[in-house]
Amino acid sequence: MQIWAGLGNPGAEHSMQRHNVGFMAADAIAEVHGFGSVQRKFQGWAQDGRIGGEKILLLKPATYMNKSGQAIGEAMRFYKLAPEDVTVFYDELDLEPFKIKVRRGGGTAGHNGIRSTDAHIGPEFRRVRIGIGHPGNKARVTKHVLGNYAKSEIEPLTDLLGAIAAEAEWLAKDDDARFLNEVALRMQDAG
Repeated sequence: MQIWAGLGNPGAEHSMQRHNVGFMAADAIAEVHGFGSVQRKFQGWAQDGRIGGEKILLLKPATYMNKSGQAIGEAMRFYKLAPEDVTVFYDELDLEPFKIKVRRGGGTAGHNGIRSTDAHIGPEFRRVRIGIGHPGNKARVTKHVLGNYAKSEIEPLTDLLGAIAAEAEWLAKDDDARFLNEVALRMQDAG
């Protein structure tokens, strides 16, 4: 079993913010792979399903970004899993918009959701970093991160979320390189 957590902030007012792209990825995966109904547990919203024969718990912490690790840690302990069984989808300022990178372990790069997750389960979880781009000026970071996607960004965002969901089986099989390659190919075809 694996836990895949999408990070974001609860509430309709946050639903289209760049900071919520982790929630969006979790929703796309649930929809494409026919996950079960949403249940309120582990201080968040959870859905069970299978991808490529692997049992996956999709989790969207309802704790707000800064306390995401509480929900992830609770689910991990409940299922007696290790940090290596956890994948976290989240927004990354230091990546160009609509680019993704995957890695295990590493630092927090100032991301409060990742800092919280690291504090609650340790650093050895897999990270799917979804690029939102940097606004260029440090003073504009908060407004950018908490800003809604622009109309012109909706189509590439939809393409990326669809590609992540469509190729999720490679993540389930622990083939991060193939996942990244297949997503890149889909994005190239979409562009």
